[in-house]
Amino acid sequence: MTTDILTFPKGGAHPAESKELAQDQAIEPMPTPDSLEILLSQHFGAPADPLVKKKDVVVEGDLIGEVTQGLGANIHASVSGTVKALGMSAHPVLLKVPSITIETDPEAEARVFSPSDWTGLSKEDLLARIRQAGIVGIGGAGFPTHVKLSPPPEAEVDILIINGAECEPYLTTDHRVMLEQPDAIIEGARIILTILGINNCHIGIEINKPDAIEALSQAAARASSNGFHIQVNPLQVKYPQGSEKQLIEGITGRQVPGFGLPFDVGVIVQNVGTTKAIYDAVVLEKPLYEKVVTISGRGIARTANLLVKIGTKVSDIAQYLGGTTPDLGKVIMGGPMMGFAVPDLNIPVTKTTSGILFLTEDEIDTHPHGQCIRCGWCLEACPMGLSPNEIGVYVEAGRADETSQFGVFECFECGCCAYTCPAKRPLVQFIRLAKMKAKK
Repeated sequence: MTTDILTFPKGGAHPAESKELAQDQAIEPMPTPDSLEILLSQHFGAPADPLVKKKDVVVEGDLIGEVTQGLGANIHASVSGTVKALGMSAHPVLLKVPSITIETDPEAEARVFSPSDWTGLSKEDLLARIRQAGIVGIGGAGFPTHVKLSPPPEAEVDILIINGAECEPYLTTDHRVMLEQPDAIIEGARIILTILGINNCHIGIEINKPDAIEALSQAAARASSNGFHIQVNPLQVKYPQGSEKQLIEGITGRQVPGFGLPFDVGVIVQNVGTTKAIYDAVVLEKPLYEKVVTISGRGIARTANLLVKIGTKVSDIAQYLGGTTPDLGKVIMGGPMMGFAVPDLNIPVTKTTSGILFLTEDEIDTHPHGQCIRCGWCLEACPMGLSPNEIGVYVEAGRADETSQFGVFECFECGCCAYTCPAKRPLVQFIRLAKMKAKK
């Protein structure tokens, strides 16, 4: 492990971490609900086509949805049971998407997956297992992992970065996975290195997780043999440290071009949760149909880091944890900086659900926003060096289609601008609206 504490040079913010609410809660398997709604759109790309029909009997891990053209990822049954319906279900961002509802068989036994030796498999075989398992980037937009690990031939990738920053407040999912399953993460990193044909891996972890840094450092030391070089890089606690471009610059000093991708500077980045899922897919041949989700905030009776079946509704999770408190003010799927508020609890967990926050009135700001006072704080906070203030002004003036000049399409909606704005202007919402209008 290196002793330098690294970070990105421009912008950023320091929101209250609030990780103490759940960081000491060990991963806890949640009992399976009576039924699950498994969305067919849990990834970047087109929704999967259903491979089952009503009244079909399925077994845990069965392939039930497939994308045959374009980008996408396989969808698997999270439980054994009977297909109750094919319909539409609520989605935290897309509002309504196709889904498969499965009624759980309470008598079915859980599947057991046994490890096997993967070291003799070819790159193509490894990618095939990842594709078959439906692995996507579970820490972000759900980009299909088998595609991400197949950069174009002209890309000269020489560094793998495993993202364990987990810079979003409240969220402790990655922290617990790193602490409780470090060897699986390291083995997953070795699989990725083998696919990419390289040997250099950096694991970035913010220094507010010293126990995870220690656990991964020891696991890396045990595995840094056979030509692999895996090291842990402590990172400053600064949001958005876990963003790909900021993480790459902080660890390697390389700057990804404005509209470029990490492989343009020779880097591939994977979240620690995705890396663990790659281990499951390759070593255990287990599809991605359950994941660890942080349940936090002061508006829930009990906080937890739950291992939940994908398709479990937020309402079932709330009930399992003792219900919500009377002063509940907002429910957010994801983190408070980049997550999405949801209107009710009848929304199922997907592959990319990192957390569910039950926030009280005291934890949110409901004051109305004011006019831009030209203080420039958002300009200083923006890690991409954009002009969020101008984008907001143009949107309010009905000129959203002219905001590309201020870098609207380079924005990854981290929320630093809105967080630092003294006028409480909803700059991220302005930016999302500007993107939509400009694209039209």
